[in-house]
Amino acid sequence: MTEQISTGIRCHGYMQKMHLLLTRPRRGLVLQAVLSGLICAVCLFSSFKLAAQPSDILSFVRPEIGTAQSRWFFFTPGAVPQGMAKLAPSTNGHYGNKSGWEAVGYDPRDKTIEGFVLFHEWQLGGVMLTATNGPLLTRIGDSSDHVKTGFRSHYKHSTEVARPGYYKVLLDDYGIKAELTATKHVGFLRFSFPEGQVNRKGNGNGTGNKSGNRILLLMGQKWGESGEVKAANVHMVDSTHFEGNVRTSPKYVEIFDPGGAVQMYIYGQLSQAPTGVGSFTDKSVSTISKSFQATASGKGCGLYFDYADNASKPSDSDKQKPRGPVEVKIGLSYTSIANAKKNLQVEAAGLNFDGAKLSARQIWAAALSKIKVKSASRALKEKFYTGLYHALLGRGVSSDVNGDYPMAFQSEHISGQSQRVVSTSPITGSVTSNAKVGPAHLPFQMLNSDAIWGAYWNLTQLWSLVYPHYLKDFVYTQLEMYKNRGWFSDGLVNSQYASGVGTNFVGLVVASAYQLGLFKQMDPASLEQIYQAVYKNVLGVKDQNGSRPVGAGKSDLESFVKRGYVPYIDQQGSTAKGSNFSASHTLEYCFGAYAASQLAASLGKSDDAKMFTQYANGWHHLFDSSLKLIRPKDTLGHFIDHYDPNEPWRGFQEGNGMQYSFFVPWDPQGLSAAVGKDRFNERLQKIFTKEKAEGFGGGKTMDAFSGVKAVYNQGNQPDMQMSWLFNFSGQPWRTQYWTRAIVDDFYGTDSIHGYGYGQDEDQGQLGSWLVMTSLGLFDVKGLTDKRPIVELGSPAFDKAVIELGNGKQLVIETKNNQKENVYVQSVRFNGRDLKQCWLYRDQLMQGGTLQFVMGSRPNKQWGVAVLPK
Repeated sequence: MTEQISTGIRCHGYMQKMHLLLTRPRRGLVLQAVLSGLICAVCLFSSFKLAAQPSDILSFVRPEIGTAQSRWFFFTPGAVPQGMAKLAPSTNGHYGNKSGWEAVGYDPRDKTIEGFVLFHEWQLGGVMLTATNGPLLTRIGDSSDHVKTGFRSHYKHSTEVARPGYYKVLLDDYGIKAELTATKHVGFLRFSFPEGQVNRKGNGNGTGNKSGNRILLLMGQKWGESGEVKAANVHMVDSTHFEGNVRTSPKYVEIFDPGGAVQMYIYGQLSQAPTGVGSFTDKSVSTISKSFQATASGKGCGLYFDYADNASKPSDSDKQKPRGPVEVKIGLSYTSIANAKKNLQVEAAGLNFDGAKLSARQIWAAALSKIKVKSASRALKEKFYTGLYHALLGRGVSSDVNGDYPMAFQSEHISGQSQRVVSTSPITGSVTSNAKVGPAHLPFQMLNSDAIWGAYWNLTQLWSLVYPHYLKDFVYTQLEMYKNRGWFSDGLVNSQYASGVGTNFVGLVVASAYQLGLFKQMDPASLEQIYQAVYKNVLGVKDQNGSRPVGAGKSDLESFVKRGYVPYIDQQGSTAKGSNFSASHTLEYCFGAYAASQLAASLGKSDDAKMFTQYANGWHHLFDSSLKLIRPKDTLGHFIDHYDPNEPWRGFQEGNGMQYSFFVPWDPQGLSAAVGKDRFNERLQKIFTKEKAEGFGGGKTMDAFSGVKAVYNQGNQPDMQMSWLFNFSGQPWRTQYWTRAIVDDFYGTDSIHGYGYGQDEDQGQLGSWLVMTSLGLFDVKGLTDKRPIVELGSPAFDKAVIELGNGKQLVIETKNNQKENVYVQSVRFNGRDLKQCWLYRDQLMQGGTLQFVMGSRPNKQWGVAVLPK
């Protein structure tokens, strides 16, 4: 195999070229415009075997894809699936996140690394380590001043290796090799120091002849989305152990859960005792202690561990010839230092860096190999497995190995332990109270999670197909939130409301989970609790404790309950009287009501089912029959004046009227009929034809909101069903064509063009959509039907072997699957001809073989006899 070399991240033996630009942002309450010009990277690869084994599958995961202008939690290669420990290099994370959502953390266009952060999650980040030599510097320094005033270091992409569960880079200013890996609750770092003194070109940072190696631990600094530090402390326990904690105040917690805070705890171990230890804050630096007595507290607090120049003999044949190395393993927790220590003991006692690295590799290989695909296109397999990787990486656990998880912050626990669950009776139908929550009594993991907005079109479909425990963890986390706080949370961090978009689709996801069999063994009393939780989430505006908390979303729900729609009010945000996002909120609330109607019908609650169905039909209130478009109405019931369906934000959240006029996923045939089937198809076809030239994401401008003005935007949640609507309107061949085109054009394989251009991958959402669509499987209704269906598209692979979540196997095969053969000619399922472009999901979950015959021209007779409903 010939290795292609260029200046870029080296991943799995390849060096990918990255031409670097400047910018960033993403979703929030305020639109931010950004500039940019683009130079797309070209990646060349040599031949390879088509039959991927688990070890081969890892070579197709490239974590660096889409890292330019990515979110805080996006690039965390030193992590395992659902990990609390998510280790990653940071190039700009210490600048924080003023609005709480901007792209910050690792950006390959930056030329320096400030260190390696342990916690990466939605609204959560903290604790950094790095290694230096030469003069002691405890300030991070700014990238704009060429690192003259701080310890950050230059680096080259040619020394980087990024793969699932592992990261490596050379810190050029110090000649130190840094490596990262992790178990679920423990972060591992390894620093290999240079041999003796380093003779390196000085750059104004004191990097000429150096002596004295050290590791820095920064505890009291803000990182990523976590907000300002409110309290912190760290100290040495003995010659090789340290502990600490930090409390921060994230922006979205401040907004949606006033008085809340995030607490992070660590307990760490050094593989070698340092020659001395010192401490520092943002105001002072202590002298070195040879007796290992060091402590610090407050903003900017941290420790430094000194090591001799010749700590040990060279440990490998690397050109760098490192001495050391020094390994650091750190248990993490959101509940207490004691639990951080417990996590370290349970997961990492006797485990060194190489052992953790191997374990992480095996875990990732096992998870990713549940779907094996065959294709002659390496780029397609890289897109697929990198997307699957992000789907499994995001939304990390908040519970410890003993089952403890953090409750909402209520009081000052910074020097001890967080308010945490120690006695509970989860809504599982079989769990009883116990003095201490543990794995035997809490049969799921608590999660931290951004909003589930749009995830019914990607994550939940993938989770339920192959990884049902992911769906279970998410659903039961929300049921715990409901039990503890009375409401589901749109987004949550450490059991606190951190609403991502101000709406709330959790009730829909929970209702769907019932239809998927998640509560199959549930006792009637517990099932009734779940139903009441869904009911409350969909239509509840208050309870015995008062009005619905703003963090539970749907601040304008009261007007929807009264009118059947939310009135447009020209204001910032939502109130009980209406919203500036009134039309999109109405449609979302209708969708939630539909899911609740199907759940009620399944449970035999016919009156409730009828009532919810009436609310689901509320979209008709906003359907302008003269324009055949969704149009906001004011408080008087009149359509708003001067309506431009291409104008974003006026009545529509993160989108415009043209995009949201197709957001009736619970009744696509009803929408098609209201518009007129021919007009519907013609309009949809023109939209995709126009947006193909823009890459299906609003163009190639580096901007999280680059598609907000477009008529179609694959880079954001409200549009992800649109390419599948042709299945419902009698033209499935167009679904086949356009879904394949989106996979080819919107998704890329370099740091600039990854998930569009700088658009938010959203903790696995864009990646999951790619996975499901390239398999040719999708459900516009988000699996909310009483008997869910799966629509068929155009499988991109020659063959896919899927280990279903129920233990059975599904094989998807295509014949004549050349690049130009995107059209389905015929389908057979388990030896029988399938004449329709859909099947019931429970049939699909029986496993077997789904065979597609493909061609270069559409077969307009296939799939139209019985359309999905």
